[in-house]
Amino acid sequence: MSFNGGFVQIAVKRIYDWARTEQWRHKLGFFAMGSSCSNHLGIPPPKGPNHVGCTDFMMDHTAQGSFFRLYYPCQETEKAEKPDWVPNMEYFYGLADFMKINRTWSEKIFEYLFGSYKIPAYMDAPFKSSEKCPVVIFSHGLGAFRTLYSAICVELASQGFIVASVEHRDESASATFYFHEKTEPGLTQESRPMSPSASDRDGLLREWMYYRALKHGESEFPLRNKQVKQRADECILALDKLTQMNSGVAVQNVLQTPFDYTTLENSMDLCRTAVIGHSFGGATVIESLCKEVKFKCGVALDAWMVPLDDEIFPRVKQPIFFINSEKFQWAGNISRMKKLDCTVIDRKMITIRGTVHQSFPDFTFLTGNWIGKLMKLKGEIDPELAIDLSNKATLAFLQRHLHLEKDFNQWDPLIDGHDENLIPGTNVILLQSSM
Repeated sequence: MSFNGGFVQIAVKRIYDWARTEQWRHKLGFFAMGSSCSNHLGIPPPKGPNHVGCTDFMMDHTAQGSFFRLYYPCQETEKAEKPDWVPNMEYFYGLADFMKINRTWSEKIFEYLFGSYKIPAYMDAPFKSSEKCPVVIFSHGLGAFRTLYSAICVELASQGFIVASVEHRDESASATFYFHEKTEPGLTQESRPMSPSASDRDGLLREWMYYRALKHGESEFPLRNKQVKQRADECILALDKLTQMNSGVAVQNVLQTPFDYTTLENSMDLCRTAVIGHSFGGATVIESLCKEVKFKCGVALDAWMVPLDDEIFPRVKQPIFFINSEKFQWAGNISRMKKLDCTVIDRKMITIRGTVHQSFPDFTFLTGNWIGKLMKLKGEIDPELAIDLSNKATLAFLQRHLHLEKDFNQWDPLIDGHDENLIPGTNVILLQSSM
């Protein structure tokens, strides 16, 4: 069986195939809600003491620039609005294209199921923190994009972190965009102008980049290995951009948001930085730690280890925490995680009972019980309990290795799997041949 880490393509294909069956229009509403007595659907609000703001940064308009959603502690505000979970319909088009399904059908289905959801953070709200914030760089999974892990990112920000959720330009995102100058050659039919005022002022045209599928007969490893290296470089570049802002260096945000980035000067504790990611993003965590010692530790959520070269494992010197789902992992993948075991460096692994690979991204909160299990977006455990365990264990691990003066150590037992909903290590049986 091939595990490619692409949670989105599995979900989308099942939604599309099912939605085309007879009487789907009558049933979709019922299944989306789960039942008349189902819990309210939506991304869970953060639990930390800080209000959370978010904004988008794109530094350098080209595909080689840095693009990320920034989450941060903010001032309480009544004016700021909560942003749409999916910021552009082109992201849904990207999901449809790489699944080879009709855009018109998928637009209707996605808009019905997910179009009304908001991220529980305030767009472009003023930054506010009473102390310097540790920094996390977050890497999304295959077929995802920068906003799909907001439950994790807003929780970290509410607990005092500044989090940059990178949107990767390695053609592993379902869709992303950058800009061309109007005079540049080679514009495609996907090029779209910015708003008229911005387009006239800056002379930029929006260019969409979609997921790059494997070609017929193409081996997966060379492509994914090339991508994971680029992804790590993009995580490091995001950290570099935050470092510039923290130092008071003038930066240009191509997106021209109203957020005042100068308020971030001297706001970050860059001696306390970590990298976190899910699936392909989990592999990106390992690659990033190998390439950049400024990352003091990493948390890999249900990591897909296939893209990584074996030779990098002994070169990773930072602590790593693997938080796995119960249903996704297999012996070969776990054995690659085990290659990072070390007697002198903290390497931890836990498994959350009743979880599936999709228990980490936001989709799991946005579908009711029926459709969530049909699409394998939900496991047997309550999704909010699962993400709460993952977030608390993550915070405890970050406190331990970033040397934070917080109370996250109250969740230290979770790091070792001491909870009725956790398995210390893995539930996967490892045979000698897989080691």
